[in-house]
Amino acid sequence: MSRPDIQAVKAYLLDLQARICAELEAEDSAATFIEDAWQREQGGGGRTRVLTDGAVFEQAGVNFSEVFGGQMPASATAHRPELAGRNFHAMGVSLVIHPHNPYVPTSHANVRFFIAEKEGEEPIWWFGGGFDLTPYYPFEDDAVHWHRIAREACEPFGREVYPKYKKWCDEYFVLKHRNETRGVGGLFFDDLNEWGFEKSFAFMQSVGDHYIKAYRPIVARRKNSEFGERERHFQLYRRGRYVEFNLVYDRGTLFGLQTGGRTESILMSLPPLVRWQYNYQPEPGSPEALLYERYLKPQEWLTEK
Repeated sequence: MSRPDIQAVKAYLLDLQARICAELEAEDSAATFIEDAWQREQGGGGRTRVLTDGAVFEQAGVNFSEVFGGQMPASATAHRPELAGRNFHAMGVSLVIHPHNPYVPTSHANVRFFIAEKEGEEPIWWFGGGFDLTPYYPFEDDAVHWHRIAREACEPFGREVYPKYKKWCDEYFVLKHRNETRGVGGLFFDDLNEWGFEKSFAFMQSVGDHYIKAYRPIVARRKNSEFGERERHFQLYRRGRYVEFNLVYDRGTLFGLQTGGRTESILMSLPPLVRWQYNYQPEPGSPEALLYERYLKPQEWLTEK
């Protein structure tokens, strides 16, 4: 098995962050990203880029982080006890985009690399990541496009890859206490190393490169749609689900906090405005009801083979 090239991974991730920010700025046309470089006292640092109050995006955060050290966090060793006593090095790009317009979905993407080493032993390493879409209003053509591009990212690596990682995404982004998915899913993969470094790295790059191809056309199609107070209130209410998932279940959030990462960068995924309402029930037959009935449950969006 080829030895991981950590510097090649880092170079790709920094370039991916820059390319995604440029695409989002072009789609927004009114605001640009500010950059906040930071250092981690225990080892590592990152480059956080945030766009706020744009014409299209209320808040967009695209973060590169790299952390390393000798003490594995509990979130890692609980699932992988063989990592105990090893030095670790983790890096990735993570992003969450919260648009102004309720008809434009929120989107999330993450690609990451992890390696744990111990003198005299083979390194333990893997890639992980994916992307998922969280609409507030139901548009089937958006969901179909999103999944078509997700499948396109996977196709060079085998016909079985998209169904496997699509299913994993459906099962991961679930609010178990509400029995609903966070959105319409996409791709999720983790612990990927069985293909060897070169192929695994190529797959991670394919996922990263296809994110903006999946998201930007949806934004362009919906960003000028007219909306009113009802749609805005519903968007802010549904954003609360994002908060719930990220603070209760998300592995990346837990890993970042437990490794002493920069809190502002870790929690940049949270929306700038959220509305809470007790025991909300959508009006029967409404678009909001359709979202709950069809779009917050796992679906096979691609019916063609």
